[in-house]
Amino acid sequence: MAFVTLNGLTVHYELIGNPKAKKLIVFSNALGTDFRIWLPLFDELPDEVSILLYDMRGHGLTSDPGTAFTVGDLADDLIALVEHLKLRQPIFCGLSVGGLVVQALAVKRPDLVKKLIVAHSAAKLGDAETWNARIDAIRKGGLAAISEATMQRWFTPDFHRERSAEVAGYRTMLERQSVDAYIRTAEAIRDADYRGQVKDLKLATLFLAGDQDGSVAAQVVEDTADLVENSAYEVLENAGHISPVEQPEQLAALISDFIRN
Repeated sequence: MAFVTLNGLTVHYELIGNPKAKKLIVFSNALGTDFRIWLPLFDELPDEVSILLYDMRGHGLTSDPGTAFTVGDLADDLIALVEHLKLRQPIFCGLSVGGLVVQALAVKRPDLVKKLIVAHSAAKLGDAETWNARIDAIRKGGLAAISEATMQRWFTPDFHRERSAEVAGYRTMLERQSVDAYIRTAEAIRDADYRGQVKDLKLATLFLAGDQDGSVAAQVVEDTADLVENSAYEVLENAGHISPVEQPEQLAALISDFIRN
């Protein structure tokens, strides 16, 4: 584990491998998770790939500022971490809100990005009515009030049936997150819309969807992919929302092909 103070936050991160590697991927996690969701992926990636993991503000072991923030602020946190570590044009891979964050980063600082991977995410996620209903439910009942429905969106029925202990573990991960930080992140997602900005991206970008994703439908991902000129779009089979956990081999193969070409 490593920690650094950036933008007034204590940021938790882990750098695995050579920071000067030609193939270095920075992973950004989903709402209600921490960077451990990426761990099943690592053994499937090529040996020459180095990895940076971090917890976004209010998640995992990274501190919560205690005030409202935007997706742009989340992108600024990641920019600060990359610059602190003196990383030279890594590949950025974000899942769910992490996908929004890496899109925002690429819009702000395309000079920092070699390639972009947007997994189970889009330039606009959901609508205000849906997000406000979720926020109200959490305010009344805590994260336990939404955890079962969230697990149904995150993982396929097969995963629930065959790997129930893991589902229970990820439910615990969600329920142990800070309620206030979750709500602030949900509000940031609700208010973010990068559809008008990603159209100007020229970076090679891979969009990934799950065929059984209950959080971000494949069509929503594809709609954003259609906005980005230099993009590819792939659908993972038998995958819910958290594909690094459910389909690490399939996800790693798609990532490996993309960074190789």
